[in-house]
Amino acid sequence: MNKPIYKLVDGKGRVLIPKALRDAAGMEYGDIVRLGLADGKVTARKVDIVEAGDQSPQAVEAYVRAAFKSMPDSTRLELIAELSSLLQRKEG
Repeated sequence: MNKPIYKLVDGKGRVLIPKALRDAAGMEYGDIVRLGLADGKVTARKVDIVEAGDQSPQAVEAYVRAAFKSMPDSTRLELIAELSSLLQRKEG
Protein backbone atom coordinates (compact mmCIF):
# COMPACT_ATOMS: atom_id res chain seq x y z
CA MET A 1 0.00 0.00 0.00
CA ASN A 2 2.27 2.76 -1.21
CA LYS A 3 -0.56 4.93 -2.47
CA PRO A 4 -1.83 7.49 0.07
CA ILE A 5 -5.39 7.22 1.34
CA TYR A 6 -7.27 10.36 2.32
CA LYS A 7 -10.04 10.37 4.94
CA LEU A 8 -12.09 13.11 6.57
CA VAL A 9 -12.10 13.59 10.33
CA ASP A 10 -15.71 13.50 11.54
CA GLY A 11 -17.34 15.84 14.06
CA LYS A 12 -16.19 13.69 16.97
CA GLY A 13 -12.58 13.58 15.77
CA ARG A 14 -12.82 10.04 14.42
CA VAL A 15 -11.17 8.67 11.30
CA LEU A 16 -12.12 5.32 9.78
CA ILE A 17 -9.09 3.14 9.09
CA PRO A 18 -9.85 1.40 5.77
CA LYS A 19 -10.14 -2.40 5.87
CA ALA A 20 -7.12 -2.92 3.63
CA LEU A 21 -4.93 -0.97 6.07
CA ARG A 22 -6.43 -2.73 9.11
CA ASP A 23 -5.78 -6.10 7.46
CA ALA A 24 -2.21 -5.13 6.57
CA ALA A 25 -1.58 -4.04 10.19
CA GLY A 26 -3.32 -7.09 11.63
CA MET A 27 -5.95 -4.92 13.34
CA GLU A 28 -9.40 -6.27 14.10
CA TYR A 29 -12.38 -5.46 16.29
CA GLY A 30 -11.44 -5.14 19.95
CA ASP A 31 -7.70 -4.73 19.40
CA ILE A 32 -5.74 -2.14 21.34
CA VAL A 33 -4.32 0.68 19.21
CA ARG A 34 -1.62 3.00 20.55
CA LEU A 35 -1.89 6.51 19.17
CA GLY A 36 1.14 8.76 19.16
CA LEU A 37 2.52 11.97 17.76
CA ALA A 38 5.95 12.19 16.16
CA ASP A 39 7.22 15.14 14.15
CA GLY A 40 3.68 16.46 13.72
CA LYS A 41 2.41 13.11 12.40
CA VAL A 42 -0.23 11.03 14.15
CA THR A 43 0.66 7.35 14.33
CA ALA A 44 -1.52 4.34 15.10
CA ARG A 45 0.00 1.00 16.05
CA LYS A 46 -1.66 -2.22 17.18
CA VAL A 47 -0.32 -3.42 20.51
CA ASP A 48 -0.86 -6.64 22.40
CA ILE A 49 -0.23 -5.19 25.85
CA VAL A 50 -0.79 -1.77 27.35
CA GLU A 51 2.50 -0.27 28.46
CA ALA A 52 3.39 -0.90 32.10
CA GLY A 53 2.56 1.98 34.38
CA ASP A 54 -0.13 3.50 32.18
CA GLN A 55 -3.19 3.51 34.39
CA SER A 56 -5.17 6.11 32.48
CA PRO A 57 -8.86 5.28 32.11
CA GLN A 58 -8.34 4.74 28.37
CA ALA A 59 -5.46 2.29 28.91
CA VAL A 60 -7.36 0.37 31.58
CA GLU A 61 -10.46 0.14 29.37
CA ALA A 62 -8.36 -1.06 26.43
CA TYR A 63 -6.72 -3.71 28.61
CA VAL A 64 -10.06 -4.93 30.00
CA ARG A 65 -11.62 -5.08 26.52
CA ALA A 66 -8.65 -7.05 25.16
CA ALA A 67 -8.74 -9.45 28.12
CA PHE A 68 -12.51 -9.90 27.76
CA LYS A 69 -12.09 -10.67 24.06
CA SER A 70 -9.68 -13.52 24.79
CA MET A 71 -11.80 -15.17 27.53
CA PRO A 72 -13.92 -18.26 27.03
CA ASP A 73 -17.65 -17.58 26.65
CA SER A 74 -18.42 -19.13 30.05
CA THR A 75 -16.07 -16.69 31.81
CA ARG A 76 -17.53 -13.76 29.87
CA LEU A 77 -21.05 -14.73 30.93
CA GLU A 78 -19.97 -15.00 34.58
CA LEU A 79 -18.42 -11.53 34.45
CA ILE A 80 -21.49 -10.06 32.75
CA ALA A 81 -23.68 -11.51 35.51
CA GLU A 82 -21.42 -10.11 38.23
CA LEU A 83 -21.28 -6.66 36.63
CA SER A 84 -25.03 -6.64 36.16
CA SER A 85 -25.51 -7.48 39.83
CA LEU A 86 -23.14 -4.70 40.89
CA LEU A 87 -24.99 -2.16 38.73
CA GLN A 88 -28.36 -3.23 40.11
CA ARG A 89 -27.10 -2.82 43.69
CA LYS A 90 -25.59 0.57 42.84
CA GLU A 91 -28.85 1.82 41.28
CA GLY A 92 -31.06 0.74 43.96
